Amino acid sequence: MSSDFEAYEQDFGTLTAEITNKIGRIPKLAGEEKTQLVLNVDKQLEEVRELLEQMDLEVREIPIQSRGMYNSRLKSYKQEMEKLEKDFKRSRIAYSDEVRNELLGDDGSSSETQIREEIQAHLLDNTERLERSSRRLEAGYQIAVETEQVGQEILTNLHSDREKIQRSRDRLRETDANLGKSSRILTGMLRRIIQNRVLVFILGAIILLTVVLAIYFNLRGH
Repeated sequence: MSSDFEAYEQDFGTLTAEITNKIGRIPKLAGEEKTQLVLNVDKQLEEVRELLEQMDLEVREIPIQSRGMYNSRLKSYKQEMEKLEKDFKRSRIAYSDEVRNELLGDDGSSSETQIREEIQAHLLDNTERLERSSRRLEAGYQIAVETEQVGQEILTNLHSDREKIQRSRDRLRETDANLGKSSRILTGMLRRIIQNRVLVFILGAIILLTVVLAIYFNLRGH
């Protein structure tokens, strides 16, 4: 996962460098050439937004213990993206001194072109705002769905743990019952052993007494 994130980082660096260079050139242009460059930069900015979305998805797949570092890097890239968008807005309605002088020195058609470009810039601004709002809503919805999924997983895990605990309790009860049976069996065996030993002792005593009496009466008869 981290290797994919780093690949996206390289693409991000290349694209933002190109965009920064083009943004610096926009105020120096006018007319159709400026319009084409603005559209080109706008397209590249959209590619950067898609890259950031991919990077965001990759970060969510990274283990929690390593996620903090990547979140910080992603945050800095988003801040850089915001700065690029602000610079891009300013560049679309800005003109270098040279271009401004040329426009002021031209006839009314140049003024109309400038007004048309400014209107187009405002329209692009409004479009970008709508797109950003849409992306934020989509991101919020995605986070809500993911939160619901995480909550469902937690509930499932808790239910599974509860079943495991219940089974463990049942096994403990069975073990206690088996231990009780074993204890009673051992007690009975011990009691029988004692009884047998007592019987053997009594029988031995009787036999010994019988032998002694037999000897006694035998000697007395002589």
